[in-house]
Amino acid sequence: MFEQHTWENVLQRLLARFKQPGVAKQEGSFVYDVLSPAAIEIAQSYADLDRVLELGFAQTSADEFLDLRAAEYGLTRKPPVAAAGEVIVYGEKGAVVPKGALFATRSGTLFRSEEQSVVAADGRAVVRIVAVETGTGGNVLAGMIDSILGDMAGIERVTNEQPTQGGYDGETDGSLLERLLAKVRKPATSGNAHEYRQWALEVPGIAEARVFPLRHGNGTVEVVLLDEERRAPAASLVSEVADYIEKMRPIGASVTVKAAEEVPIDVEVEVVLTQGASLEAVREAIEEGMRGYLKTLAFLDPVVRYTRIANLILDTPSVVDYQGLSVNGRTSGNIDIPADGVAVVGTVTCHEA
Repeated sequence: MFEQHTWENVLQRLLARFKQPGVAKQEGSFVYDVLSPAAIEIAQSYADLDRVLELGFAQTSADEFLDLRAAEYGLTRKPPVAAAGEVIVYGEKGAVVPKGALFATRSGTLFRSEEQSVVAADGRAVVRIVAVETGTGGNVLAGMIDSILGDMAGIERVTNEQPTQGGYDGETDGSLLERLLAKVRKPATSGNAHEYRQWALEVPGIAEARVFPLRHGNGTVEVVLLDEERRAPAASLVSEVADYIEKMRPIGASVTVKAAEEVPIDVEVEVVLTQGASLEAVREAIEEGMRGYLKTLAFLDPVVRYTRIANLILDTPSVVDYQGLSVNGRTSGNIDIPADGVAVVGTVTCHEA
């Protein structure tokens, strides 16, 4: 709106207002040099006004200013969450793992024990842990936690048999804006479907929810959840959503909260590669491409298209051509996903043609 107020334009207006006859106003003159710095500051003020105007509207706002807009409608940005899980500590019977003991992955991701544990007669202790830092960096695969920090008498080694889960980086501007617009455009009142969805999305780690009114008869509601990776959330996160909705829901409603049913999409294909290309690198690239494609479908499109998978294989670097493509055992045709399901990457098998 104020982009026309450049330094040059402002300076010309200031010079035009200087009416003293016989006084030089060209570049290098006293008047020009005095007014030029003022024009720069005025032009900067106009630029700042443009930004202020943008920050006044949710769709062009960001950061703490978007938080202020969301707060006007009772919404707060979901905070980051630390990942949690369990490790198995091996050692002598009776050895103590104190609360606050530190464990780490080889890459340096730290975890802290949440309680004191004692090694049992079988030489093992199951210890609940939480990541020291919040965020998705704490979501590590099974077997990644293998270091003990500090001395613990009688303790020999540690490992995690299951992945740690639940780490969340905090809500992005895009996600908060989406929730804000949904609240404004889809009014939630008296426990309607919009309100159940909004309640579910208020829990950190939940990216999407689908609500099925009367799913199990009169007075029932079913809420199906997706996490930030557009996959089925961990059981602990589902329970957290269920507890939150239970506190918010209208009296009389019978609510079921569950994770989306994951439908694996298995792909097998023969590929023609460029000279020197790695088959494993190509397989990983196809898997990553599928992951991105399937995320775009989650709760939006119930059909996994055979041709889209074929196209992303052809678009994969180092792939010249392909043949014998099989998707979930089919050599043609699309895969239908149920309303309470989500397509996820299954096995990706590549053979060199």
